[in-house]
Amino acid sequence: MIRIVIAEDQRMVLGALGSLLSLEDDMEVVAMANNGQEALTLVEKYNPDVCIMDIEMPEKTGLEAAEALKEQPCKVIILTTFARTGYFKRAIKAGVSGYLLKDGPSEELADSIRRIMAGNRVYAPELMDDLYSEENPLTGREKEVLELVADGKNTKEIADELSLKTGTVRNYISTILDKLEVKNRIEAITQSKEKGWFK
Repeated sequence: MIRIVIAEDQRMVLGALGSLLSLEDDMEVVAMANNGQEALTLVEKYNPDVCIMDIEMPEKTGLEAAEALKEQPCKVIILTTFARTGYFKRAIKAGVSGYLLKDGPSEELADSIRRIMAGNRVYAPELMDDLYSEENPLTGREKEVLELVADGKNTKEIADELSLKTGTVRNYISTILDKLEVKNRIEAITQSKEKGWFK
């Protein structure tokens, strides 16, 4: 019997998921939580095989709870409406076994749970496509500036090398950080390396 804890802050969805999975002969829903913090408490109490979690929940998000469960034997499945690459990447880093979208067919959930229990990882195919086909949003000039930043050059050195004013280079760097949705130069370099955008 596969023992399951479900965490979902929308009570109707939580009830529906519980009822749906309870119909499966080889599954038992042992507890249900309304937020990520409660999910952690219930996982500790019931020691389930699988914890299914939404992402956006009060107290602790599903991703924060997944990160907290990383070292636990319980397998985590994120079940969400959000097909966002950033969320998906964070979930993968947290070691989740599955990342499924709520608009998938209901029988897919039980099937995915069985596949995960058999040692597989199950991710929504559209997210896998997004992960590998993400286009670099930077222009040619912005890429040049970022590559020089990555080479350890400061604003003045970059300005000299590209025959630009230092203020213009600063504007480019600010635009790069905005486009990549990062806080600083180091994060911009790291993200570009991870996505294979550097030559």
